[in-house]
Amino acid sequence: MTLKLSAKEHDIGGLNVKRLLPHMKKRMVGPFIFFDHMGPTSFSQGEGIDVKPHPHIGLSTLTYLVEGKILHKDSLGNNLEIAPGDVNWMTAGTGITHSERESVETRASDHSLNGLQSWIALPAQHEDIAPSFTHVKREALPQIVKDGVMTRLIAGDAYGLSSPIKTYTEMFYLDVIGAQSKTIDVPNPDFETALYVLYGQVIVNEETISPYELVLLNDTETTIEFSKNSRVILLGGEKWQHVPYIHWNFVSFNKEKIEQAKQNWIDGKFPEIPSDNLERVEY
Repeated sequence: MTLKLSAKEHDIGGLNVKRLLPHMKKRMVGPFIFFDHMGPTSFSQGEGIDVKPHPHIGLSTLTYLVEGKILHKDSLGNNLEIAPGDVNWMTAGTGITHSERESVETRASDHSLNGLQSWIALPAQHEDIAPSFTHVKREALPQIVKDGVMTRLIAGDAYGLSSPIKTYTEMFYLDVIGAQSKTIDVPNPDFETALYVLYGQVIVNEETISPYELVLLNDTETTIEFSKNSRVILLGGEKWQHVPYIHWNFVSFNKEKIEQAKQNWIDGKFPEIPSDNLERVEY
């Protein structure tokens, strides 16, 4: 039986967010320890998202938009706008600060936002690497089209493709659009695999999966059928034998590191964002 995970809804910086991971029934899938669906939300002129500077350790964040734009700024000095189909991959390592806001042009008009944000836990041996940031335009991401199915590889490796994003564990993250009655096989039956439906409807092992459901596929569920024209996200990787601790914005296998990071943020010891240092999220 397929394990379906229902979302908990939150308001984050003026944005409605559906949180699927971590879940009481499943804390992580492969290296994915956090999975949020942002929106879909419509904003009027003068309104929008406003996530103030906040810290991270021990993880990589992956931001991928379906609609709208986000202005990303971080303590490494990066300052750029994420557009639909682009990938922001920010590795926190020992510690990074970032904010997610909007440009003047976006805020000045009616606009919408619909996108996904995931946290990919760093293996214990990579927890203390230096923070880094990669932005990849959609044109640089591998894509294949075959028999009514369009597949874009966002991160990792799948179907013989490799994303330009550097990852620290074996994984895959795919955006798939399929026409009605078409099918697709899971990339690696040996990996933990989850499926998230953005729109449409798919069938796995005679079970119907609808929008905004994250389902964990078992070893026998290797074929996905599109019962309607649909768009889905496939994600997964090697199953982790030990799940790291997660507290607030911090991930680590060591509780003391999390406590130290929390205190460092309270004491103002995290690096600041050069172009966004007038306010911050308080712990």
